[in-house]
Amino acid sequence: MIPVVTTAESAAMDERAPDPVDVLMERAGLAVALAAVDLGAGYGTRVTVLCGPGNNGGDGYVAARYLRQRGVAVRVMAMAEPRSEVAAAAARAARRAGVSVAPLGTPGSEELLIDAVFGGGFRRGIPPELLPWMESPVPVVAVDVPSGLDPDTGKIEEHAFRADATVTFGALKPGHLLGDGPDFCGSVTVADIGLGDGDPVLKVVEDVDAVLPDRNRGAHKWSAGSVLVVGGSRGMVGAAVMAGRAALVFGAGAVAVASEQPDQVATLAPELLAYSLDALDELMDRYDVVVVGPGLGELPGVVERAVSGARSAVVDADGLRDRQLLAPSNAELIITPHAGEFARLTDDVPGPEAARKLANDLGAVVLLKGWPTFVTNGEVPWAVVSGGPELATIGTGDVLAGMIAALWSRGLEPVEAAYSAAHWHGVAAADLGEVSTVTADRLATHIGRWSGV
Repeated sequence: MIPVVTTAESAAMDERAPDPVDVLMERAGLAVALAAVDLGAGYGTRVTVLCGPGNNGGDGYVAARYLRQRGVAVRVMAMAEPRSEVAAAAARAARRAGVSVAPLGTPGSEELLIDAVFGGGFRRGIPPELLPWMESPVPVVAVDVPSGLDPDTGKIEEHAFRADATVTFGALKPGHLLGDGPDFCGSVTVADIGLGDGDPVLKVVEDVDAVLPDRNRGAHKWSAGSVLVVGGSRGMVGAAVMAGRAALVFGAGAVAVASEQPDQVATLAPELLAYSLDALDELMDRYDVVVVGPGLGELPGVVERAVSGARSAVVDADGLRDRQLLAPSNAELIITPHAGEFARLTDDVPGPEAARKLANDLGAVVLLKGWPTFVTNGEVPWAVVSGGPELATIGTGDVLAGMIAALWSRGLEPVEAAYSAAHWHGVAAADLGEVSTVTADRLATHIGRWSGV
């Protein structure tokens, strides 16, 4: 798990750190220098480091000193003199190492730029003398966050550096993940400089967090997890079939689809059991998890019957048309809205805190699709960052619904099933996207590589 902390909490982590500030700054500057090397800074490379007056600028002076020792043709252009003694000491050490330090001028012949101006200390209002630097076409390494980007919201009020790489310390900031942040931060590295743990507002899912349950030696198809998909009205049977296939490929032992057109289900996917919607009430007790919504359309009464009769239900797509159908449920619920569906369920702007509020209001797990995808049971949200634009294609949400149901039926807790499925859904899509266009049918097969069975 990678923690995401606010700038206030980040400052508190600095205060609580066991090592003095100059030691932390030394480690931070080295991490920035190494990021510049990764972007091509080597012997003779012309690098300009823009330093602000705070400790972010101090990190820049340290980075410049390390690059100079490597033979890089580095110079510092300073917005103002350092305010803190530790940053001033870093500036003196850089000068002693042979780094040229001058007041901020205009862009020249540099081949790489390091933005150590504001970082997490940005408080609105870009000095006009920075604008030409923000328009420079050379690669940029940002220290903490690109200057001009709000580190807590990811918003850009005026202008900001568009970084190719960003180095932050101890934990991510919300601005790395929200708003304009992902487009302006480039690749983000979290450098361990010896800060203690912080109180996160988000938790980023890593492979180790995304649980895949074992299947014991004596398992049979009904003990390995059973899933019923309810959907597939006329013309949309494929959505329900896709969810069912994904559940089966991702490790559920028995999967069925209840549809308006069970004959089509049987033709498209003979590996799935097929039922008429007329049999829905009789099926509820047979299956561990019910998925309601894929390709359902507006068939009257189906969502109510499924949600009220199931023990555990994943509500997706057309199952999310009316919040009132979810509120009285006796079932444990996972709901999976995208931004438009979220807007139908609540007046709040989609985001991690709004998802948390909805989860608490409904007593459900909310998986808010997007980039990042946010998953919460009312506690600190998980952020899933494994997916990308390759998932922007019809039917991939149906695959995700089936994956969630599979993991839930196999014994994971609801919130674990949701964020684990979303993580591996993104991993599989990114992997498939390396060799092929990602379509739902291909993805529903490809996910089997990460099913754990």
